[in-house]
Amino acid sequence: MFMAIGLLLWLLLAKGLALEGSVGVTFSSRLVHRFSEEAKVHLASRGNGSVLQSWPKRNSSEYFRLLLRNDVTRQRMRLGSQYETLYPSEGGQTFSFGDALYWLHYAWIDIGTPNVSFLVALDAGSDMLWVPCDCIECASLSAGNYNVLDRNLNQYRPSLSNTSRHLPCGHKLCGQQSFCKGSKDPCPYSVQYASYNTTSSGFLFEDKLHLASDERHALQNSVQASIILGCGSKQTGVYLQGASPDGVLGLGPGNISVPSLLAKAGLTRNSFSICLGENESGRIIFGDQGHATQHSTPFLPINGEFTAYMVGAESFCVGSLCLKETRFQLLIDSGSSFTYLPNEVYQKVVMEFDKQVNAARIILPHTWDYCYNASSQELINIPPLKLAFSRNQTLLFQNPIYTGPASQEQDYTLFCLPITPTDEDYAIIGQNYLIGYRMVFDRENLRFGWSRWNCQDRASLTSPSNGGSPNPLPANQQQSVPNAHAVPPAIAAGHASPKPSAATAGLTCRHSLVSLLLIYVTFAFGYVVKSI
Repeated sequence: MFMAIGLLLWLLLAKGLALEGSVGVTFSSRLVHRFSEEAKVHLASRGNGSVLQSWPKRNSSEYFRLLLRNDVTRQRMRLGSQYETLYPSEGGQTFSFGDALYWLHYAWIDIGTPNVSFLVALDAGSDMLWVPCDCIECASLSAGNYNVLDRNLNQYRPSLSNTSRHLPCGHKLCGQQSFCKGSKDPCPYSVQYASYNTTSSGFLFEDKLHLASDERHALQNSVQASIILGCGSKQTGVYLQGASPDGVLGLGPGNISVPSLLAKAGLTRNSFSICLGENESGRIIFGDQGHATQHSTPFLPINGEFTAYMVGAESFCVGSLCLKETRFQLLIDSGSSFTYLPNEVYQKVVMEFDKQVNAARIILPHTWDYCYNASSQELINIPPLKLAFSRNQTLLFQNPIYTGPASQEQDYTLFCLPITPTDEDYAIIGQNYLIGYRMVFDRENLRFGWSRWNCQDRASLTSPSNGGSPNPLPANQQQSVPNAHAVPPAIAAGHASPKPSAATAGLTCRHSLVSLLLIYVTFAFGYVVKSI
């Protein structure tokens, strides 16, 4: 039917163009509804009987269903994706298990046919999705070893998945072709993470990631997306000590990451969001671009390429004072447990923080440098901390301090400034300072966005929320982690180096559609054009 109507439209356009040069000639047309009796008669005269057999009765349920389906199709053409948002099939909820699993945030995902569940750490600082597989050296997968899990973790077995197949060395996404003997050989992978001697290695596979959509008008609410994952047969470092025992979901801008593959397949827009809730839970949503009123700042290229989620801060603010000469670049990294600042910036921040805090500083080994006795009966003044960006955009840290027992031997509590100096020339903003925000990694428009959200109310996804209230939390509402160790991991547990490498492809921005065919515009409201 659409081919017949389209042919009619182009014939009319050709006629109009032929008459364009004539003096005093005008071109007019009459709009006819696509499911009107007049359109039906016209198509019948052209011999389109098969189309007329399914012609809907005006105002019938089928009539409105077809119009609605056409609207959804048109909107997807405009958006360039099949679904507005997708999330992991088990609900997209994220979890934090505290010190038991290295302070990282996790989500359950299902892979393969039949599907198998994996509890993977969410890491915006790396690209690779890997899970334990054909294990030579992997962490224990028994729930009893972690005391916070209600079920055992799984190992990926490619031979048991009907949709699994090796990624060949000749594939363009194979980043280690130099280690291959032939183009049809299985593609190996090896990822080096920032934590000391922490790696994952094995072979790459193609398989299905199970996703879901709760859009009311989606043609299909269950989605199986083709993705590339690492069959992690050997892990080292903190991955053998309790960090990410069931794998890592790399969310970086590289071509091999899940958000990149979903966007390339046209399933979602090239964007995703993570919300880390203040109650140890949160949510991850693919395709989410946030709302118009959210705060945002542009991503910065590294050596000309967008290989990591790097942004530029104008200054670091302690209390009402935004420190001078503290402009720096920072990596937004959900795979880092805590926050790290370049040495020069760090010294200015901690000195100003110490000046504004009215509590006795104490020195504890193997923890943060600036800790204080919190047992005083006086109301402790803890200054708010925030980052200032261009265009008066600010990111207020909702939980600026860590509180907990000093040790089993000491009967007092303490609070610490959970920031560590680093020799790198950029900062890393980790999970502890991202909690309470819906963080939008808009790779299509190369911007990082944030707004306050409770991470649970799906109805508020399209509603503006407070993106950065300047009012700090009272001292008695700061972050508290009962029965947690005061010793943080020595370094971020998950992120890979943001510097470009041969194995990490740069971010390719999807260009917006700047023009549409006239036939698309004409069908936009359910009408076709017919010559007088």
